[in-house]
Amino acid sequence: MDTSTLFRLDGRVALVTGGSRGIGRMIAAGFVAQGATVYISSRKAAACEEAAAALGPSAHALPHDVSSVEGCRALAADLAGRTDRLDILVNNAGAAWGVPFEEFPESGWDKVMDLNVKSPFFLTQALHGLLRAAGSRERPAKVINITSIDGMRLNAWETYSYQASKAALIQLTKRMAARLVRDGINVTSIAPGAFASDMNKAARDHGDVVAHTIPAGRIGADEDMAGAAIYLASRAGDYVIGETITVDGGLVHAALGNSIDR
Repeated sequence: MDTSTLFRLDGRVALVTGGSRGIGRMIAAGFVAQGATVYISSRKAAACEEAAAALGPSAHALPHDVSSVEGCRALAADLAGRTDRLDILVNNAGAAWGVPFEEFPESGWDKVMDLNVKSPFFLTQALHGLLRAAGSRERPAKVINITSIDGMRLNAWETYSYQASKAALIQLTKRMAARLVRDGINVTSIAPGAFASDMNKAARDHGDVVAHTIPAGRIGADEDMAGAAIYLASRAGDYVIGETITVDGGLVHAALGNSIDR
């Protein structure tokens, strides 16, 4: 048994949505470091270009808005014009909305559910041909959905559609995995905890305070997120199918008491 290249991604092609910043960028950087060619997608072209330039010649900007089915199909068509296969898809683009129950708007429900649940499904559907071209039982293609620990337990905020969407995506991961495994495509998810990002401003701006609520005693580092994604994307994760890996420093499974009281 040779484990020297177990986590390498040499020669593989990856697409990371929401890849210009935050968790998506952490994952994109990890993939590049392991030898992959990475396409970085987000709504803002300038942000995509900046991220790709920072990550080096193996990273390429592919700006698209995947909040609609049409946007998902446009991204898939653009990618198909650049490559004949896709080894790794990371469905990371997402949105959150926090408003008190009495005021929570339909727009806040629809925007979050569309981007966090609908888009991962329809983007994967649109890229099915490229994923199938890359995948086999011997070396499956990978779809990694970025979910959240907020799909597993309650937080202290009134983020109704966000929590519902992430719980739905965890279940959708299992359903997609059951179907796509027959095409040589493994579907899994990562449920992050507290990582510094624009979406998690508390971890970004008050990391020392947030760290006191986490059994590991710190918020997540870039390497923690990149490592989990590399594991699932590489040969090391080929036998993991339909699973959600929680990367949260023990907040869900090792914390004492009720997290919503923290």
